[in-house]
Amino acid sequence: MLALGKLLDLTLAGREPAEKTQTTVQGVRLRWLAEGALEVRPPEARDSGLDILLSAGIHGNETAPIELLDDLLGRIAKGEVQPRARILFLFGNPEAIRRGERYLEQDVNRLFNGRHELTSGSEALRAGDLEHLAATFFSVPGRTRLHYDLHTAIRGSKIEQFALYPYKEGRQHSRRELARLRAAGMEAVLLQSKTSITFTAYTYEKLEAESFTLELGKARPFGQNQQVNLERLEARLIQIIEGTEPEHAGELDGLQLFSVAREIIKHSDAFHLHLPADIENFSELSRGYLLAEDLADTRWIVEEEGARIIFPNPKVKNGLRAGILIVPASTEGLGV
Repeated sequence: MLALGKLLDLTLAGREPAEKTQTTVQGVRLRWLAEGALEVRPPEARDSGLDILLSAGIHGNETAPIELLDDLLGRIAKGEVQPRARILFLFGNPEAIRRGERYLEQDVNRLFNGRHELTSGSEALRAGDLEHLAATFFSVPGRTRLHYDLHTAIRGSKIEQFALYPYKEGRQHSRRELARLRAAGMEAVLLQSKTSITFTAYTYEKLEAESFTLELGKARPFGQNQQVNLERLEARLIQIIEGTEPEHAGELDGLQLFSVAREIIKHSDAFHLHLPADIENFSELSRGYLLAEDLADTRWIVEEEGARIIFPNPKVKNGLRAGILIVPASTEGLGV
């Protein structure tokens, strides 16, 4: 296998490769761009016109997606997978990956769409670097752009594998892309309805990619992800990369769709979330439930029918989201 196929080993060791560019026997070029960043380019005669960004490790302790990308890149470097697409592999927060921590000082996935310019530190710089790498990769006109940012969640979930689909005013969510997600093993998709500061929000809003945050089970240390079954996702990624994907019928095949009812914002240290510490994502909440309280008699009471909670986290910094209240959504308004 080509040495550049071991991007994870290089990242964990914190070193640069001796050779920055290598080519497989089949003519696939691997090019090291920066720490945790590697571009794969197929031979020009085989290029399908697709650019796909595959990122993981934006949170350093979310190891199952990192292992998936490591395996996929290794198979490309061995010649077992024959790409027809350009691919950018990104390990988002290398130092946090090395330490096995979610992040060091700041949540990198809250530092995009210009947010990193309002703060300082190594993780703000890294968010800026990731934006630059993504913008450069997606700068070639006339090509299809796709971004999957792979994560695992802090807590368990009643729906283990799900996706978040960013929002941009005037742009429709794609039925075809939702069907592709379902084929890749996603059980639910949250259709967002406002702009955000995550990595996929940046690539969706600013770079015109079809972008998705994929939540793939619970975060565990390296080597302990046997319970996270990513076979369907890896199989679909290989089909996308090799250009062998079956035609999409557009049927969503039981995929559950949700929309955001409200975001729960923590304003002060007095914030209190009235949920059990071990509550799972997608837990249902009854109408009238007192969800959270903060200063100045601020209260969040569940008013929506069929409401569920995802990403509850009272430990976030003041001003950030401490949870999302979601409700079932319909397929009305979807694009092609």
